[in-house]
Amino acid sequence: MNELGAAIARQLRAGDLVALDGELGAGKTTFTRGLGEELQVRGAVTSPTFVLARTHPRPDGPPLVHVDAYRLGSPAELDDLDIDFAGSIVVVEWAAGMLDGITEDWLGLQITRPRGSRNAEASTDEGVEPRTVEITPHGERWAEFALPGFKLS
Repeated sequence: MNELGAAIARQLRAGDLVALDGELGAGKTTFTRGLGEELQVRGAVTSPTFVLARTHPRPDGPPLVHVDAYRLGSPAELDDLDIDFAGSIVVVEWAAGMLDGITEDWLGLQITRPRGSRNAEASTDEGVEPRTVEITPHGERWAEFALPGFKLS
């Protein structure tokens, strides 16, 4: 998940929105941590348990805004956070149903960790738990999305 986050980070620019969904422990924050490391953000990217949104400045380029939409009830509440979507790179965890009216262009990732993957049988030889990530591009910005070095189906 960390490597996937870094690979996608290399394609991001101001105004981009990445929407993450998946159950607890699926790898949403690990993905965002890899993305943040690649963007060289200031501050540790952590699970946004106690904040709704945290801005991570960068030495060069737009800041990364990491949002936890878990406790939000509607897209209007996300909009109420007053995030500079146009001037930032925004990653929203628990984004399902939260982007209506926010933007027409976003990259959606549905992350699935197989049930029971916390046991040794589901782990690979490298000890990494397997994940399935369904990437869905939305809007013109992502119409020709490709991810070199990753197998897309």
